[in-house]
Amino acid sequence: MLKISGEKVPHQLKRVIHLGSRSYGRMTAAARLLPSFLLCGGQRCGSTSLYRALSSHPAILKPVLHKGVHYFDTNYRRGLSWYRGHFPTRLTAKRVSDGLGLRPMVFESSPYYLYHPLAAERFARDLPGVKLIVLVRDPVERAYSHHAHEVARGFEPILDFRAALDAEPKRLYGQDARLRREPDYYSFSHQHHGYLSRGEYAVHLERVAGIVGRERILVIDSHDFFTEPGPTYDRVLGFLGLPSLHTPAFGKHNARPDRPSMTPELRDELDSHFRPHDEALSDWLGHTPSWRR
Repeated sequence: MLKISGEKVPHQLKRVIHLGSRSYGRMTAAARLLPSFLLCGGQRCGSTSLYRALSSHPAILKPVLHKGVHYFDTNYRRGLSWYRGHFPTRLTAKRVSDGLGLRPMVFESSPYYLYHPLAAERFARDLPGVKLIVLVRDPVERAYSHHAHEVARGFEPILDFRAALDAEPKRLYGQDARLRREPDYYSFSHQHHGYLSRGEYAVHLERVAGIVGRERILVIDSHDFFTEPGPTYDRVLGFLGLPSLHTPAFGKHNARPDRPSMTPELRDELDSHFRPHDEALSDWLGHTPSWRR
């Protein structure tokens, strides 16, 4: 819940505050910046933790209200002025620049960008030169965590993980093609129910790289980030061309409580499904994924 001066703000008032901020943001869009880089996936792979670490860097500016704006996937029809309205002003950036002697960078984090079939074309057009950061984790654990996350949010009526996996092909059938064909179309299942498809990381990375260029994409194994956060964080800053000016308080965020383990049979089945995708991912990481070592 939002807090003002230490006091919690009711949800309805919070919504009014957000609407007011967005309206003001749109009116002052011309004076605002656009992102230099995006955290664009993968979902349930530690992007919230990396977002918070990056947000604490003195030369990195986050969105005004939410970490994820979802412009290039589900809100593109709103227009670029609406998008600009979510970010800090040029005056804010100048103050940072004057104080640090270097140009600040602006970013946001919307994990669905990696998976939406039109997102890459859109940010390649609207954000020329934008850099992308993608986190990946064991796709079996990612799928299991993803399902628990959607159930907890009330977005998944199929409570059994095995049953949700079985339903995925029918739920997603034709959705990717329709999203390409109808730019304003929205698919709830495509955004929320791709448990298997979202763990096929290399497929999505190759598609995006074909549009923005492989050299502008950094792929991070989330295991490396959580076990060796300092060196991994420094690698991210090197990719962005920023100096290390501080040491963030690293931590895991947006985690879900433990749930009963999946059966060994189902784990083996999923492990076999993802094996060729993990082998292709090795080329992106420069090493074997941590979960295959």
